[in-house]
Amino acid sequence: MALKVWLLRSALKSTSVVLRECGVLSRKKGTCASLTLKYGTSTSVITGPSHSNNETVLTGIGSFTIQPVRNYTRAMRKKKPVMQSQLSDLPPTMLKMEYAAVPLAQTYSEKLKLKTEQLIAKVWRDEADRSSTEVKVAILTSKIRNYQEHLHKHTKDKANKRWMLMAIDRRKKLLKHLRVTCYDAFEHVCQQLGITYTFPPEYYRHATRRWLVFKEVQKQKPEQRKKIKQTPPPKLAEPAKTAATGTQ
Repeated sequence: MALKVWLLRSALKSTSVVLRECGVLSRKKGTCASLTLKYGTSTSVITGPSHSNNETVLTGIGSFTIQPVRNYTRAMRKKKPVMQSQLSDLPPTMLKMEYAAVPLAQTYSEKLKLKTEQLIAKVWRDEADRSSTEVKVAILTSKIRNYQEHLHKHTKDKANKRWMLMAIDRRKKLLKHLRVTCYDAFEHVCQQLGITYTFPPEYYRHATRRWLVFKEVQKQKPEQRKKIKQTPPPKLAEPAKTAATGTQ
């Protein structure tokens, strides 16, 4: 009994060594038709395909099956779309030409200042204008786009998102004031800075669950009325005619 156990263990060790060297573990049928394994006094033969699709049968002293290695690949991560920076359209005349070959010669903050000045130059009233509503809108637009680029790379930066929303609210109030006071300047600013202005709703209401359900019910009422009009009215059952009693 002990001799059989020792022979079986030696056969298993020999098969594992040869399988690693030869690379027999494969999903294809009959990749290795027959291999003779000799280690000491024990011998065994590996046959090609077995009854199942992905199993290899080893026969010799004892018969058993070996499951092939399943190399499962990881799911491919979707690449995020590359967001184009607002600083990419800066003309080369505004950059430092003597340090153009050095990548960190001009910092990001300096480029952002140049971009802000470029947007201000589109809407200012004169060269010394830094306090008009149009210039304030241009400065906030540059900040908002910078926050958007940062948030596109770092989606979990809550502080940056809060600052961006605060700047958007501030710009919305300035645009609303500019639209009321000077509509021509409002159109000029929106056109030059590429801003799409959405008009606020006429009626404000806190969106509660009860209010949302009420709106959905009101939307379904016209369809229900149409169905009621289209369906014919039910026919009333005619009263049974009874024979007249009495003499004529």
